[in-house]
Amino acid sequence: MDIMGSLSTILRHPDEIYPLLKLKLAIIKAQNQIPLDDPHLALCYSLLQKVSRSFSLVIQQLGTELRDAVCVFYLILRALDTVEDDTSIPMEIKVPILLAFHRHIYDRDWHFICGTEEYKVLMDQFHHVSAAFLELEKGYQEAIEDITKRMGAGMAKFISREVETVDEYDEYCHYAAGLVGLGLSKLLLASGLEVLTPDWKQISNSTGLFLQKTNIIKDYLEDINEIPKPRMFWPREIWGKYVDKLEDLKNEENSTKAVQCLNEMVTNALIHVEVCLKSMAGLRDPAIFKSCSIPQIVAMGTLALCYNNVFRGVVKLRRGLIAKVIDRTKTMDDVYGAFYDFSCMLKTKVDKNDPNAIKTLKRLEAIEKVCRENGDLHKRKSYVNNETQSKALLFLMLVPLLAILVLAYLKHTHINASDRLFNLVNSRS
Repeated sequence: MDIMGSLSTILRHPDEIYPLLKLKLAIIKAQNQIPLDDPHLALCYSLLQKVSRSFSLVIQQLGTELRDAVCVFYLILRALDTVEDDTSIPMEIKVPILLAFHRHIYDRDWHFICGTEEYKVLMDQFHHVSAAFLELEKGYQEAIEDITKRMGAGMAKFISREVETVDEYDEYCHYAAGLVGLGLSKLLLASGLEVLTPDWKQISNSTGLFLQKTNIIKDYLEDINEIPKPRMFWPREIWGKYVDKLEDLKNEENSTKAVQCLNEMVTNALIHVEVCLKSMAGLRDPAIFKSCSIPQIVAMGTLALCYNNVFRGVVKLRRGLIAKVIDRTKTMDDVYGAFYDFSCMLKTKVDKNDPNAIKTLKRLEAIEKVCRENGDLHKRKSYVNNETQSKALLFLMLVPLLAILVLAYLKHTHINASDRLFNLVNSRS
C-alpha cells in the first residue's frame, strides 16, 4: 500500500494505531529471540519470518522446545506446499518428490530449486531445515514425519485432477490443512502441555479445514490466474450450479452468479466454526491458546470480508485489524467476542434473495448462539468499526497533538520576538 493509502487507513481507524505499534515492537522482540547459538535453527526462524511474518509472531509466543518443533514443522510443510504449488515442475518430477518428502527431511544435504521469492530461498536452504529437524526430540520427529508422509501422498493424489464433489473438497482440505491440525495436536501431546480429548482427531481436522477453506476462497483470483496453468480447488458440485467453467466466475457478465457461488463457498466453510470454538475452549496453556486462537479469528474475519467480494482483487484483513486481534486475544471470552462480531458483520451483508441466504443465516445464528451462551460479550471491545466512535477517538488524539503544535509555535514565536527585541536593544546601545 502507498504512503497516502496507509495514512488514510490509519486516520479512518485510529484505534488501531496503538496495537500496530505494539505489533511492531513484538516483531522486533521476536527477531531478537532468534537462537543465534544454533545456526540451523537461526536460519529456520529467519526463513519463518520471510515466508510468514504473522505466523512467525504467533509461534514466538510458545515455550522454547515446542516453539522450535512448531517452527520446523511449519517450514517442512511450507516447503512441501511450495513443491505442490509450483505449476512449472513436470508431473513426472513433482509426484515422486511429494511421495518421498518425508524421507528427504532426514537428509542433511537434500534441497530442491522451485518456487519464487522467499519460497525459492526456503527450498534452496532446505538442508538447514532438515538439520534442525534432526535435532528435535524423537517424539516430535515421529509426529512430523507421519504428517509429512500423509500430506505428500494426499497432494500427489489430487495433483492431476480437479475437485469434483464437496466430499472430495473436504478430502483435499484434509490433506492440505486438516493434517496440519492433527500434527500440531500431536506436537502438543508430545510436549506434555496439553491433554487431548477422545474426539481430538475430528476437532483438529475441522480447525485445519476452516483455515484452508478460507484461504481457497480468498485466493480464487490468484489461483485461477496462476501461470503457466491455473490451480483450481473449488468443487464442481458447487460452482457447476452457476457457470460452465470455474474461470468464468471472474468475468464481469457473470458477476451475480459469481457472488452467489462465492457465498455458497463461505456458507460451506462456516460448518466448521462451532467445532473450532470447542477446540480453542479445550486448551489449557495460555501461550498455546493464543497461538491457536489468533489464526482462527483472522479466518473468521476474512470470511466476513470475502462474502460478496473476492473476484476483483486481493481480499485480506487490514494489518491494523490483525494487530488488534493479536493484542486483544487473551481469554476464551475474547475469542467468543471476536467470532460474534465478525458473524454479525457477515450477517449484515446477507441478501435475502441469495439462494443460500437461509442456510447462511442459520449457520451464523448458531455461531452467535454459542458465543452468547459461553462468552461474556458485554465487556468486549467490538471489532465492528463504529464511524462515530472512530471520529471521536481521532478528535481526542488530534486535540493534544494540535495543542503541542500550537505551544511549539507560540514558544518559537516568543523566542523570535525576544531575539528581535534583544537585537534591537543591542543595536541602540
